[in-house]
Amino acid sequence: MFTIDFNDHTDLVEETWYQQIDDLLNFAKEQEQIEEDAELSVTFVDKSEIQVINKTYRDKDKVTDVISFALEEDEPEIIGLDMPRVLGDIIICTDVAKDQADSYGHSFERELGFLALHGFLHLLGYDHMNEEDEKEMFGRQETILNAYGLTRD
Repeated sequence: MFTIDFNDHTDLVEETWYQQIDDLLNFAKEQEQIEEDAELSVTFVDKSEIQVINKTYRDKDKVTDVISFALEEDEPEIIGLDMPRVLGDIIICTDVAKDQADSYGHSFERELGFLALHGFLHLLGYDHMNEEDEKEMFGRQETILNAYGLTRD
């Protein structure tokens, strides 16, 4: 089973956001051919909270749109236990998502999906630290979003 634990620190999240992200990340899980049980969390925060998280854990004192904390990088593999794969945590700033949707001229739903998928791919080991990795990650995001039907239009 694929489990997503949602947390709302804003008290503004709509039920449809949970369903959209759940559906999209389940679709992405299939696209990435993850067959085993897995779990992750998605937390919605405001600008001030994400800035604190960014400063505390990444030493960057600025607001950002999404932060991921992959757990598999640091976790030793446990053999023989029937436990789900714990991917990590995705933290999305809803204020920035709204601003970026307006700025880019597409729907909030598209931006929210993009950020959730971006965080999910980070949990799976994708990165964009150099041009080649960025091209791969952003290409994969676009392919999954388009196949899911969450286009820029």
